[in-house]
Amino acid sequence: SKATVSVLYWTHTHEMSKVFAKPGAAADAKEKKDIRRVKIPQHRYTALKKSWMEIYTPLVEQCFLEVRMNLKNRSVEIRASKETPDIGLLTKAEDFIKAFVLGFDVPDAVALLRLDDIYLDSFEVKDVKTLEGDSLSRCIGRMSGTHGKTKFTIENLTRTRIVVADSHIHIMGNFQNTKIARDAMVDLVRGSPATKVYAKLRGIMNRVNDSN
Repeated sequence: SKATVSVLYWTHTHEMSKVFAKPGAAADAKEKKDIRRVKIPQHRYTALKKSWMEIYTPLVEQCFLEVRMNLKNRSVEIRASKETPDIGLLTKAEDFIKAFVLGFDVPDAVALLRLDDIYLDSFEVKDVKTLEGDSLSRCIGRMSGTHGKTKFTIENLTRTRIVVADSHIHIMGNFQNTKIARDAMVDLVRGSPATKVYAKLRGIMNRVNDSN
């Protein structure tokens, strides 16, 4: 019934609780503190259900956080437990869930939990250039390349991960490399051929590597 299917109880065990309940007003007031909520859009809901244990396990076993799926408002909710060693893990966990929502694979997104210098950056095609119809479709195709080759090449050169979701581009990596990858994707949006972008990228990355 509608009254019983509302939210999962908080849990930090391996098994997802099969008991559904609607917290009372007192419980709601108590739980508002230090809870991070990430809305799950309709198009990522099935993927979340399939990947739930992949997502849930590092949050619980590595970060010692408590997590639940709120079925009423379709949000993943995270809070610290008594065992959580660092409250900053809440922010990392929130970014981890957001990365999954944006389309990153869980094994890639988990870097946001494990490393301190990993960031997310996003932009839209319209932020760079106004394109519509076939012109927009060609631009999106140019960013991905045949069988994703262009995107993969930029990822490998810059050591980043990139998601092209229609006209939205999301990039994950360290601060410097994320900016370099973004500039490369922007060049593609503006119409630069992939070969020219690769050559420019290799030059930039060689200079970066030499300076390190």
